[in-house]
Amino acid sequence: MTELMREQVEQSLRAVQDPYLGKDLAAAGVLKGVDGAAVTLELPYPSLGVATSLSEEVARQIRNDHGLSAQVTVGHRILSHQVQRGVKLMEGIKNVIAIASGKGGVGKSTTAVNLALALAREGAAVGILDADIYGPSQPRMLGISGKPTSKDGKKMEPMEGHGIKAMSIGFLIDEETPMVWRGPMVMQALEQLLSDTRWGALDYLVVDLPPGTGDTQLTLAQKVPVSGAVIVTTPQDIALLDARKGLKMFEKVGVPILGIIENMSFYICPKCGNEDDIFGHGGGAAMAEQDGVEFLGAIPLDRSIRNEADNGAPTVVAQPDSRLAKIYLELARHVAGRLALQAVDHSHKFPNIVVQNR
Repeated sequence: MTELMREQVEQSLRAVQDPYLGKDLAAAGVLKGVDGAAVTLELPYPSLGVATSLSEEVARQIRNDHGLSAQVTVGHRILSHQVQRGVKLMEGIKNVIAIASGKGGVGKSTTAVNLALALAREGAAVGILDADIYGPSQPRMLGISGKPTSKDGKKMEPMEGHGIKAMSIGFLIDEETPMVWRGPMVMQALEQLLSDTRWGALDYLVVDLPPGTGDTQLTLAQKVPVSGAVIVTTPQDIALLDARKGLKMFEKVGVPILGIIENMSFYICPKCGNEDDIFGHGGGAAMAEQDGVEFLGAIPLDRSIRNEADNGAPTVVAQPDSRLAKIYLELARHVAGRLALQAVDHSHKFPNIVVQNR
């Protein structure tokens, strides 16, 4: 079998676009090696759902360009990316992704949990932190009951559900107990949930923020190493106004905006198939264009999304092959792809300097 040259493979990779990185595979620098007829690609985002189709496309392009058969293997390697200036990465956690909204009722928590589950399904090690102290929802959405344990009496072991790790104040209190805490207590609780949990090695920690731009969001932006933020909105003007406030807040504190997701974008009647823009149309895309950020995609208004989250098995795991699950998987790859374009963090390579008196 004729051996492939690296130059030949690079030429063919220039003709294959990666929709999640927004560039061709040669420019993306994903070629890891060429050994005879074996070509290895290493993507910077979790990619189990697209690895087969991408390997086939690259092999076809090489065959068309050079008349040679290639055995293409596609894998992924997720790196740590830079965070706000003056904030250090957390041990074991490569990237923290904040999911935010300007107002309540836009489906942010449901979007956050489905994105976390989609990232895990694509091959990443994922955790989710429920940062809404007053209204925690992730325990119910993930179908997790019980309380976290501690092996050393200092740090809590995260709960687990559907293949991801989770922590929430909802695991520590009764579901119907109201949190009547003032701001400082809420901030302390959030910091403890984050730092006193033994997360282990994670590619992504998804943080489900409470709505608004108050103390919790500012604490996260100033003290937690956030690699990027995703803004969830609905199409109507009032939601977009509040969503823009959240976007501007992250910009002011130096957190990159990975993009905007428009939830409840349209409704498809299950009986007649008629499509209706109940909350308006195109607001999220227009906002993204106006603010110069990425429009990651739209999620329809569908009763099953709500039902499945309420029943403790969100759409990505309840209907893994459904159109809705594929939408969440596509969004997750876009989020991870946008994050992969951020500068890589090299702080872990710097040696620790110890001064000793002799």
